[in-house]
Amino acid sequence: MSRQKTITIAIVFAVVFSCGWAVAEEAPQQLKNMAMGEFARLGTDPVIVAVVKAENAKGKTLDKIKAKDQEWTATPGIADYMKALMDSPCGKHLREIQQSAPYYAEIFVMDNQGANVAMTDKTSDYWQGDEAKFQKSFNGGSGAVFVDEVEFDDSSQAYLCQVSVPVMDGTRAIGAITIGVDMDQLQ
Repeated sequence: MSRQKTITIAIVFAVVFSCGWAVAEEAPQQLKNMAMGEFARLGTDPVIVAVVKAENAKGKTLDKIKAKDQEWTATPGIADYMKALMDSPCGKHLREIQQSAPYYAEIFVMDNQGANVAMTDKTSDYWQGDEAKFQKSFNGGSGAVFVDEVEFDDSSQAYLCQVSVPVMDGTRAIGAITIGVDMDQLQ
């Protein structure tokens, strides 16, 4: 390889890593084991199941969800309707779970269409239904555990991995939960 080509490659790597871009990597086995145990059990938590069942019973249309999603993404800061999801009984319950271990960076619960039901922190959007975290964990009502790749999160300045599990009512998935895991805090 020529010296000029080597220098060019070194410059590209320097620019990529100085901009905070990094290649995602597979989650470690320890996290996958936690996803199948500790995190999956959250999907049967009575507080979480009850709030998802109640939200599903409202029969929101996808058009209404998408309209709220547009409002959500256009709103800077935390609006009252967002704060309501954090301060609800389920939101407070999620915060207690979050405070139980240092690796819980965020937790949010979605209904059967992927709309937020409760959360510990504001999410970037309201509707998760078009994203792998919801689609793979809800799995058309069958439910499945989904462990995403580890990625650097600019907003928290930490390496995070999102783990998503179904909210289960018996043998049927009725929603999903996503847990953002701070990989630097995982031991």
